Amino acid sequence: MTTDLWRWSATRITAAIRSREISAREAVEACLARMAAVNPTLNAVTVDLSGTARDAADRADRAVAKGEALGALHGVPVTIKENVDQEGCATTNGVVGFQNVIARADAPIVANWRRAGAIIIGRTNTPAFSYRLDTVNDLRGRTLNPWSKTRTPGGSSGGAASSVAAGITPLAHGNDIAGSVRFPAYACGIAGLRPSVGRVPAYNPTQAAERSLSSQIMSVQGALARTVADVRLGLSAMAVRDNRDPWWTPVPLDGPPLPKRVAVVTDTADLAGAKLHPHVAAAIEQAARWLADAGYEIVDDSTPGFSRAKELWFEMQMPEFRHFSLPLIEKEGDQGIRTAVRFKLENNPPKDAAAYMSALAERARLVRDWAQFLDRVPLVLAPICSEPVYEQGFDIESAARTAALWRECSTMMAVPVLGLPGMAVPTGVAGGVPMGVQIVGPRFREDLCLAAAEAIEARAGLITPIDPKW
Repeated sequence: MTTDLWRWSATRITAAIRSREISAREAVEACLARMAAVNPTLNAVTVDLSGTARDAADRADRAVAKGEALGALHGVPVTIKENVDQEGCATTNGVVGFQNVIARADAPIVANWRRAGAIIIGRTNTPAFSYRLDTVNDLRGRTLNPWSKTRTPGGSSGGAASSVAAGITPLAHGNDIAGSVRFPAYACGIAGLRPSVGRVPAYNPTQAAERSLSSQIMSVQGALARTVADVRLGLSAMAVRDNRDPWWTPVPLDGPPLPKRVAVVTDTADLAGAKLHPHVAAAIEQAARWLADAGYEIVDDSTPGFSRAKELWFEMQMPEFRHFSLPLIEKEGDQGIRTAVRFKLENNPPKDAAAYMSALAERARLVRDWAQFLDRVPLVLAPICSEPVYEQGFDIESAARTAALWRECSTMMAVPVLGLPGMAVPTGVAGGVPMGVQIVGPRFREDLCLAAAEAIEARAGLITPIDPKW
């Protein structure tokens, strides 16, 4: 048995299984062994599904032996975040009181990955209610970043990102309404894609009621991986139609060629007033040079900016949050989520219904402005966060610190408001922690974002998998 299979990409694993170079059981055993070695330190995978994973691997190998048609992820070990329904598992969403919310059916992302041949070896940690950028909760405890014992792995898909960076699986599921794929990818030094709204079907059969309106038009399911090619593979498998999601849109994954033009956003006025840390500014400058080297034209053209879209995130979300989510958080939430929410509410005092409706209406103008800009310049290079990876607990220090961090993370809310795809790709290491950038493209043009990210990756190289660095 090849002992380092846990280091392989999903693309390589599934190709090797098809060619019978390795078996699915070997791939799963290698990842389970890696999980046993590093997860006790990281606490990234919170539900061990090794038993069912081995059974699935054996079925996958029998399918190869019989010459059956194989899916795009056949035999690839993956994880699923604990806020999405997986048949027979609790959808805890990081909440003590949700331990007995057992899913009777798979969510679309789970069903699609299973049909593509993926083998789920575990479920990953998320903050309570998946509503913090730091992954810790009273039910499962804290997830650590393999790069640093004191830095956050990000949130809310922090368990997914930490596990991929440490080599537990090559591919993981996450979701993103305010950076929950892109920020953990940034924090852990891996790639992560927030697809366009409508690209990937989403629905939780256990949900008691429909999500609020702005959540429906901003929240998406995405993939995290060590390579951009694996993100592309994961996206293609998860984007298959599921009639339970009325927002799903039948658009091809690859669109027609567009000019390889890129605008670069570094101006504080375009970033809600946040000034780029020198390491972040250097990463963006380097990424722009790499893209130019790959044949992209770096243009001096002003985008509509991210500032107003970031403000609209709060103007649309917070009224809904107060009505739909706050009572349950007050009842079931742990101290961390209550503190984080209190600071967010202090920074966003209640407004009347007219203000909420005006925000929903104004969103159309911003979407239009960005669509017209992206017709001219199809790609935007921007920060994910204006600061390097935060220390743990950064979001529960004070209301003032919370206000500052949301300015520093303005693109993380703005991109969901605009409904656009956002791709996080690492550029290297600075100050002992990962550094990376974000590629934003037109709606349903994830292919353009992925191609630009691959151009950066080809020059930056991979910085994971890694052993926990303590």
